[in-house]
Amino acid sequence: MSKTTDILSAVRRVEIKTTRAVNDMMVGAYHSQFKGRGMDFEELREYSPGDDVRTIDWNVTARMRKPFVKLHREERELNVMLMFDVSASGDFGTGASSKREFAAEVAATLAFSALRNGDKVGLLLFTEEVELFVPPKKGKRHMLRLIREMLAFEPIHRGTNILSALTFLNHVQHRRTIMFLLSDFLHSTDGSSHATGNLFQEIGRTRARHDLVCMHLYDEREHTIPPSGLLTLEDAETGEILELDTTRQQTRDRFERGSTDRRQQLDAMLARSGVDFLRLKAGDPFAGMLQRFFEQRRR
Repeated sequence: MSKTTDILSAVRRVEIKTTRAVNDMMVGAYHSQFKGRGMDFEELREYSPGDDVRTIDWNVTARMRKPFVKLHREERELNVMLMFDVSASGDFGTGASSKREFAAEVAATLAFSALRNGDKVGLLLFTEEVELFVPPKKGKRHMLRLIREMLAFEPIHRGTNILSALTFLNHVQHRRTIMFLLSDFLHSTDGSSHATGNLFQEIGRTRARHDLVCMHLYDEREHTIPPSGLLTLEDAETGEILELDTTRQQTRDRFERGSTDRRQQLDAMLARSGVDFLRLKAGDPFAGMLQRFFEQRRR
């Protein structure tokens, strides 16, 4: 079987699986959370009994010496951007799928929910640099192209730089946009405190301009390891080699503590940024979690 056929089969599997999830539960939760916002100015007219007093334009009212209201036309169509981490660490997976494949399923569910809602969807693939930008569009063919890119795109670089991806989108997306950031966040909280601070400042700035949702995708073996003897681990992004004797309980505990510390650091920084975030384990059913997450945000 050719590589092209394999890719098309993978795209079809993701489409079938995610369409079922969308049909079963996601559309209602997505629609209630991401409805059109009254952003476009439509007309200015004299106040009538029953008008919402919050729509009164006080500057015009003062000049005309009688109340006027400013009306807006609700935006029915929204822009959705999928920010998709294609760094080398996403190729890791100990279950039926890698983190990248799992992320593609989550992103496809969001994309088809947006399609059913009449919204445009775009895609940003990033590593340590922006690798691919697909502007928001509608249509099923467009959605299938996004899934294909998420599954089959071969990035030039291996590392992770969320800051550069956010900076790029803030530069090109002038209209308020719903942004879903899907990443394992590995290395995003490492390095100097200055670099880390810049990242989470940019997350805060993005949240102020757009509707940003961060989704942390992880594999269970990144958090705990079983007693499997002597293991040689290689960091997919840096090439660093680490040898662990997993027969020792002390080694396994130290590995888990390190993972827990990184996770708590990430949670604290995202919380300080004021952004909503959701953690999903690769391979777990996720449609119900997305539905509950959106319903909780709406409340």
